Amino acid sequence: MNEQQQPQPSPRQDRTAPPAGTGSRPGRRGADWMFGGVYGTVLASALLAALGQEGQAFTPFYDASWVFVTGATAGLAHGYAHHMAAHRKESAWHRWRMLALALWNEWPLIVATLPTVLILLGAGLFDWDSYGVTAVGLGLNTALLFAWGSFVALRVGYRLGSALLIGMADATIGLAIIVANAVIK
Repeated sequence: MNEQQQPQPSPRQDRTAPPAGTGSRPGRRGADWMFGGVYGTVLASALLAALGQEGQAFTPFYDASWVFVTGATAGLAHGYAHHMAAHRKESAWHRWRMLALALWNEWPLIVATLPTVLILLGAGLFDWDSYGVTAVGLGLNTALLFAWGSFVALRVGYRLGSALLIGMADATIGLAIIVANAVIK
């Protein structure tokens, strides 16, 4: 192709931006960091539902530690997987720096487990019963999923009505965990 036959960028495209996927940094686009909030909330809900078993002693401090450790481990594994998927032959220093950045970008996943951890710690401190803690925790996490979904949708440009529907779709995941918890236990 000669110069005249080359595809020309539209006036709205940024001619100085590198093509997608060619950057050397595992950056986050727009609302991608919010993915961790939804993922961490779903993970915490599933763990809360799974940890308490009928007929067993309620161990809220133990459960809180497992929710936090599992969230942190999932964040580290997710960041490491992102790093390895974007791995290129570069200097060792650069690879280590990119790994640290990829791991750091997973902080929302870990933070999203904290409401559940705090509820469990409160249960241990104030001797709350396991049924009430699980019900309140799953209800709170379902409300948080609705909020995450709605907020992310608004942030990326959806109108309010559509954003609320997206929030309801996210909350449906929490409701599915509540139903599964009721059926399985």
